[in-house]
Amino acid sequence: MNTIQFYGADWCPDCQRAKAYLKEHHIDFNFIDVDIDKSATAKVEEINNGKRIIPTLIINEKSYTNPDNAALASVLGINSQGIIKLYGANWCPDCQRAKAYLQDNGINFQFIEVDKHEWAAKLVEETNNGKRIIPTIFINEKAYTNPDNAILKDVLKIGAEAEKHIYDSIIVGAGAAGLTASIYIQRDRFNSLILEKKNIGGNAFLTEKIENYPGFTNISGPELMKKMAEQAKTYGAKIETGVSVNSIQKKSNIFSVATNMGEYQSKTIVLAQGSTYRKLGIPNEEELIGAGIHFCATCDGAFYRDKEIIVIGGGNSALEEGIFLASFCKKVTIVNWGETFTASETYIEKLPSIKNIETHMNKESLAFIKDERGNFKGLKVKDRITGEQEELYADGTFIFIGLIPNTENVKGYIGLNESGFITTSGLGETNIKGIFAAGDCREGAIAQVAAATGEGVLASYGVRNHFK
Repeated sequence: MNTIQFYGADWCPDCQRAKAYLKEHHIDFNFIDVDIDKSATAKVEEINNGKRIIPTLIINEKSYTNPDNAALASVLGINSQGIIKLYGANWCPDCQRAKAYLQDNGINFQFIEVDKHEWAAKLVEETNNGKRIIPTIFINEKAYTNPDNAILKDVLKIGAEAEKHIYDSIIVGAGAAGLTASIYIQRDRFNSLILEKKNIGGNAFLTEKIENYPGFTNISGPELMKKMAEQAKTYGAKIETGVSVNSIQKKSNIFSVATNMGEYQSKTIVLAQGSTYRKLGIPNEEELIGAGIHFCATCDGAFYRDKEIIVIGGGNSALEEGIFLASFCKKVTIVNWGETFTASETYIEKLPSIKNIETHMNKESLAFIKDERGNFKGLKVKDRITGEQEELYADGTFIFIGLIPNTENVKGYIGLNESGFITTSGLGETNIKGIFAAGDCREGAIAQVAAATGEGVLASYGVRNHFK
């Protein structure tokens, strides 16, 4: 039987998410660390047209680049009823009938072609006393030989009305704001569900070192976020990762939350879905993202150990991540638009003492440079005072020029300002009664972990008042 080949790294948030999902459903896989096995890095680049994108999974000889949990569920046949594997062939009429029935009823199944995989044909024969009968369908490891639609309907309970749990509050986003809101909501004896698109911790999870969170002079983002998540779970919160919220609707005072993993219902909603990194919008940027251009030093910095990189930006994130990268990169060149940095003095004061950091001020980024093979080569910049242009060469670059709120899924429903941030009043109330907002997606929010926790508390009080 083919084993899933999982190319990734321990520091990669999406790898952690995918590994956790596979383990949760007791699916075996062979984890190959690209930091240890350099041939694995080459394999990842080969699969992804030169881009170092992880996780990359190979399932039955087909590759999947950073699949979300919904994609994994679809490919591997993961359902609320269990795991379904259909062994068959495309030319088989009964296989086509069974596949169509499952698809029509929204049932995920892993289709394994017996013509292409000798081990699959052998398994079918062993299951059916030497006979190669297809389709043979395994539902939670129990085999059904060429079951008709009536049997599938009965075994999978297709058509039965599923009892939907109505939560007191659904929190969209498992960053500092969302986790804190959940802690307080649970302590008020309300039940909450956190839906997180990627990983627990949000942008804070991607921060190597946090030095300004009260009570900790130095703690890593992942460690702090892990403590918050554990505390939320201790009070009874439920957290589901890999769940993307597509839309929210209110029906008879109950909110229906449509996601890539199905529909959820709740009496209140807390939008704490954070923000994502802003791009420069210059030539060659899009095609080089993941292949020389990155937005998270904690995620991708390890690829550039002992190499030269460029950091673009002048705020806290740029300097903080630049200093982190300088600890293992050969050279870090910081390119800043302004005449001075906008970062905290704490970071600015550290720069002169770090010998492998070079700064370029008043520089406008014009275009990313590619070599003759189309690989990343450097950055073309222009001096904003003299107009002089130059090319800065490096092995890769990291962009830290601000954030964009993750609010596309509520646009046209929730009140947003011109920049896309959620407008609120009082205790984080939005224009829809029963929906609250907290953290980086909210207008006026301060992009700091300590501030986000405070906003989570504020929103939780809004939820409490809603039930009075």
